[in-house]
Amino acid sequence: MAPKILVTGFAPFGGASLNPSWQAARRLEGWICAGHVVAAREIPCVFGAALAAFEAAIAELKPKAAICVGQAGGRADLSVERIAVNLDDADAPDNEGQRPVDAPVIEAAPVAYLASLPVKAIVAALRNKGLPASLSNSAGSFVCNHLFYGACHLRARRFKAMKVGFIHVPYAPEQGAGHPGAPTMAVETIVEGLRIVVETTIGSGQIGPTAR
Repeated sequence: MAPKILVTGFAPFGGASLNPSWQAARRLEGWICAGHVVAAREIPCVFGAALAAFEAAIAELKPKAAICVGQAGGRADLSVERIAVNLDDADAPDNEGQRPVDAPVIEAAPVAYLASLPVKAIVAALRNKGLPASLSNSAGSFVCNHLFYGACHLRARRFKAMKVGFIHVPYAPEQGAGHPGAPTMAVETIVEGLRIVVETTIGSGQIGPTAR
């Protein structure tokens, strides 16, 4: 069977009707890139449940790389995250009303992990294609960072050969009216960017057989 690349996006949250991370990620389902098949999975915007859904997807697919995507309202570009921190600290409740304060993502685990995707090469590739992109050193402390950290921890414990990273994307244009003055990005542009992320990850030469 062809090796897999997992791309995840989040369900809508905070009363929104859509989440551009999932709107874009789902369009990559079944795409074949350099002999790898992309599988897209939607992740609930819920502390705890997000990690359970991600771990289930990894167990099912055993991908060579997992690229998680989330919405970051207020950002104007494709933000390639470098650092996941062991902190849940929510300014607003998740989709089940949870609002942790100064809590660890995982008890007695490392303070932080670095993304294992080729983050600088990804930013360069996006910019070379004319897409706005930056390297970010903070994925926040909401469910996006929760998933990013949990994914990195799962890799460290059980799937050391799997590469893991996180991409934050702006609001979609359809959300603009509800957030006056906030930057937006067309979902089609986000899809183009995610294809470049997948291509760069595969082409980096850093992915090998997934650990079992």
